Amino acid sequence: MIKKLLNKKMKCLKNQKGLTLIELLVVIVILGIIAAIAIPMVMSNRDDATKNTNAQNKAILQDAVNRYYTVEGTSPVELKDLVDKNYIDKVPTCAESKDKNFKYVEGKNPGEAGTVNDGQCTMPK
Repeated sequence: MIKKLLNKKMKCLKNQKGLTLIELLVVIVILGIIAAIAIPMVMSNRDDATKNTNAQNKAILQDAVNRYYTVEGTSPVELKDLVDKNYIDKVPTCAESKDKNFKYVEGKNPGEAGTVNDGQCTMPK
């Protein structure tokens, strides 16, 4: 009995040459739905990653400014001074564009370290 069913099934499968148009359309529609759901999620994650990278770079710069102030006794005049004295390897730029930079403001009082501002960078809220 089982052997007869298997033989019938094998004959049916041998006669089938390929996919029907309906089967192909169903697969294309399913792939379109998956893409419509996945692409916005991926793009949103990319924007969040950019903002978080900028926040981390700002924190690293501020830490380097504070260490510079503690060791040298004065605030750096510009962020390039942190590289010159080996507090950081290079001044980071904004994650969204290499043309955008963080802004550094020197300490207003003699006993005050400078601060790093967002400048042109996009930050998380």
